[in-house]
Amino acid sequence: MITLKSIIAFKLMYMTKMAALCPEATCTDVLSKIEWQTLYCRIQTTSRLPEHPPTVLQAITWLGQLGGFLNRRAEGLPGIMSLWRGYEILQENVRLFIILNNKNCG
Repeated sequence: MITLKSIIAFKLMYMTKMAALCPEATCTDVLSKIEWQTLYCRIQTTSRLPEHPPTVLQAITWLGQLGGFLNRRAEGLPGIMSLWRGYEILQENVRLFIILNNKNCG
């Protein structure tokens, strides 16, 4: 369990550094296709996906918002606790997204 949490922590720290150093890079560098699509649909409350994936900065802001980050002007990037909570919520949503989009189900 510790190993898995360490990998997730590394991923979140990497995302934070990417957002600070290369904010305009696409989020596909740090999130899988299903993760960013689920994140987009959850935050935008839509089922229509954009033509291009969002930037790393936008994705990390959305992930923080899932974890309670308020995204006020003077706050900067979300903290690690908001990202951790947001990532846990995202993974639950990814599982649901996969179930709902499974063509073999039902």
